[in-house]
Amino acid sequence: MKNDIDQLMKENGIDALLIVGPAQHNPAMFYLTGGGHITNADLIKKVGETPVIFHGSMEREEAAKTGLITCSYDQFSFSDYLKKTNNNQIDAHALRYRDLFSKAGVEKGKIALYGSAEIGAKFAILQRFQQVFPEFEITGLIPDSILLKAMMIKDPNEINRIRKMGVITTNVVGKVADFLSHQRVENETLIGEDNSPVTIGLVKSKINYWLAEAGAENPDQTIFAIGRDAGVPHSQGNDSDIIQLGKTIVFDIFPCENGGGYFYDFTRTWCIGYAPEDVQKLYDQVKSVYDSVVSELTENTPFKHYQRRTCELFEEMGHPTVLSNPSTLEGYVHSLGHGLGLHVHEMPFSGLTASEQETLASGSVFTIEPGLYYPDRGMGVRLEDTYYVSESGTIEKIVDFPMDLIIPIKS
Repeated sequence: MKNDIDQLMKENGIDALLIVGPAQHNPAMFYLTGGGHITNADLIKKVGETPVIFHGSMEREEAAKTGLITCSYDQFSFSDYLKKTNNNQIDAHALRYRDLFSKAGVEKGKIALYGSAEIGAKFAILQRFQQVFPEFEITGLIPDSILLKAMMIKDPNEINRIRKMGVITTNVVGKVADFLSHQRVENETLIGEDNSPVTIGLVKSKINYWLAEAGAENPDQTIFAIGRDAGVPHSQGNDSDIIQLGKTIVFDIFPCENGGGYFYDFTRTWCIGYAPEDVQKLYDQVKSVYDSVVSELTENTPFKHYQRRTCELFEEMGHPTVLSNPSTLEGYVHSLGHGLGLHVHEMPFSGLTASEQETLASGSVFTIEPGLYYPDRGMGVRLEDTYYVSESGTIEKIVDFPMDLIIPIKS
């Protein structure tokens, strides 16, 4: 949680955080500011102190809404720094950063860098800053043991915001299922009102419209992949592909609050009209592993333990997995799940290389998403829901939704 940040900074020997970029679609900045229309800022947090956000004068009222200490860039006129440096842009920015740190009460120390910015320009500026002011050390943390670790545990408000996104997400999924079921069929192909085949692109346009209508955003788009593409886990699908009966569709949707806030993550696998026998068998196996793993989840267990368990269950069924072959491109090819919040993927991670400290602790929000993929057989199956660990230690699904494989044709 946020109130853990100072202690985590101390544990990692960090004297201050420097977070750069906008307040929207920038998780680190959003976490400390709450978002808002701030297009570019520098936030400096000294250990044990309230953060200071440096902003443009046009966005002073938006900055004030953060509740942080605010300071306009106008107090640090860039033209003055250019005069001091003979119009050297990089040196001018470096000198101004020195004064920004001083304003925030940071005169030296180890600074952890976060945020979103044009990497080349920011690298040049901060590299020069360290050369001119060697009393500062700018560093990044891999793995991130401060902000991502703090974000791993959500407070009740954060969980409620994720739940609201879950309701929006599943409502849209329901609309997609209803839309597909009411199309007519010609030669195993869905035909729309305009007498043209229904395509992946058409479905995605409706998803984006329905999300926007509900006040959500879809910054990373949607995976809606059919046939062979369903067998490649992160293939988004080809917009021109037509929707045909009996082919597997992997529908993975991960929208966020308007402004780049909290995400939800959800996947279903569908066949329109009917499911071939081999698809039904694959689906039943994925569903069986999903049910088994969910039934075994317990508080404070390292998430990676369930990845190993998932691999073992799939291998017992005869499928290759990343446990026995880390480079496999068919069978079970990814990790079981991941944390969810201001990032689609955040701690706790479940991969076999994840830390033992990434546990299913009270307040953690995470996905469970086993899958099997056989692109050369033209099919793939994934099932995903988002869960959290309650204050009492129980594992609870955030939003429920049917897991039916077949979407019947009703027209």
